[in-house]
Amino acid sequence: MIPLHGRAAWIGYGVLALTILFILGPTAWIAIQSIKYQIAIFTGAWVFEPTLDNYSDVLFSLRSDLVHNLVNSLIVAAASTVVVLVVGTLGAYAIQRWHRRRLFARILLGWVLVFHMIPVITLVGPWYVLFQTLGLYNTLAALILTHVTINVPMTMWIMLTFFNEVPAELHEAATIDGCGDFTTFRRIILPLVGPGLVSAGILSFVFSWNEFAIALNLTARDTATVPVAIARFAQQFEIQHAQMAASSMIAIVPALILMAVGQRFVVRGLTIGAVK
Repeated sequence: MIPLHGRAAWIGYGVLALTILFILGPTAWIAIQSIKYQIAIFTGAWVFEPTLDNYSDVLFSLRSDLVHNLVNSLIVAAASTVVVLVVGTLGAYAIQRWHRRRLFARILLGWVLVFHMIPVITLVGPWYVLFQTLGLYNTLAALILTHVTINVPMTMWIMLTFFNEVPAELHEAATIDGCGDFTTFRRIILPLVGPGLVSAGILSFVFSWNEFAIALNLTARDTATVPVAIARFAQQFEIQHAQMAASSMIAIVPALILMAVGQRFVVRGLTIGAVK
């Protein structure tokens, strides 16, 4: 008879296995579809002849703009992430140091949270009219500005949490040593919240890379990002399932690489100083 603690362990392993299957199952299914011929997808064949023609089609054929769309997504995600980190980090630090106006700081944080809860699709219409008026419609600059707007609230909350963990004595010691606010922030505080910067940067990049609703409405063929490009394989009279699956597998590679590299730095940053 299995002991009680042994049963709990097996139940835990079972739940973990189901969770992994739930997460990786759809990705594995898409990966399998990406190496099938279209006829094998239509017939639902389990035994099939694998092919890489779908990847060759979406990457090198004249009818596909996926490479150009990948470049667009990379520019938008990277630029918006840099701006988000600068604005969000400085804003969070200013709020954290705003001792004399705590009530105003809390109201500002509350508004930031409420704004982050607003569905993005409700903002697309006003943004469309605004960018049409400013002559920025169908430009990467418009996408960058919108992605900055939707990701700054999240970054401010993440960085505020890390700033709150920094002892106030460090600020006082730096002030006694003659450091100004900016010097203290740049040389003392910022290195300590490095893991927060990495975490916020990764999340901002991934959210920008995967964003679909705004890009669909504010871009055309030349400025479309990867999610829009993938959706365009589904036309009114034809759905190119194989090409869509291949494009999806290519699109997740940059985010996976960033997550794999960034996670290592986050873990290292969180464990530094844990053992003395």
